[in-house]
Amino acid sequence: MNIAVLVSGGGTNLQALIDYEKAHADCPYHIVLVVSNTKNAFALERAKTAGIPAEIRSPFSVLGSDKAKEADRDTKRIAVSDAVLDLCRDYHVDAIVLAGYLSVLGGKIVTEYAGRIINLHPALLPKFGGVGMWGHNVHEAVLAAKETESGCTVHLVDAGCDTGKILVQKKVPVMADDTPDTLYARIAPHEHEAMVEGVCLLASMLNH
Repeated sequence: MNIAVLVSGGGTNLQALIDYEKAHADCPYHIVLVVSNTKNAFALERAKTAGIPAEIRSPFSVLGSDKAKEADRDTKRIAVSDAVLDLCRDYHVDAIVLAGYLSVLGGKIVTEYAGRIINLHPALLPKFGGVGMWGHNVHEAVLAAKETESGCTVHLVDAGCDTGKILVQKKVPVMADDTPDTLYARIAPHEHEAMVEGVCLLASMLNH
């Protein structure tokens, strides 16, 4: 299964996928493309080191700076999504993996790749999902709600926000003295496991 991994930041989950593919001769996926929506994402360096083609598709690179400054959020979102779709077609991508991708895909890509896009979310969906729920915002919300456990979820992407079918969940306890940073540090290693498990599961789903 040829996959494109979409990133925005450090790319630790991308690294987990790269390492697993390198270590397993029978790995059911092959990373053919990494796409970032920010030009400074360290994930791009990880792709380069691993010899994986990496592309940047941001509102500025797609629309040009003048148009991007004037465009509303939906216009920018669809423009970037369409540009990513073109790349996925060019690279013969079978499935798309959102690994810390801080934009929302919309338009044709969601229908063309229906059932073949997965996302990693840093909480136990359906709780703490939806608009604005990403990164530290999620961990702050979990602590504010006095939850006793949190974790991460790998789910299929649909037209909603964090609403698709859940494939993998990993749980960790929330401690009384947790901060968003300590909670994230406890969840992060499980994110890497869940990401690999989720992609392997998607590969077996698509093969049947």
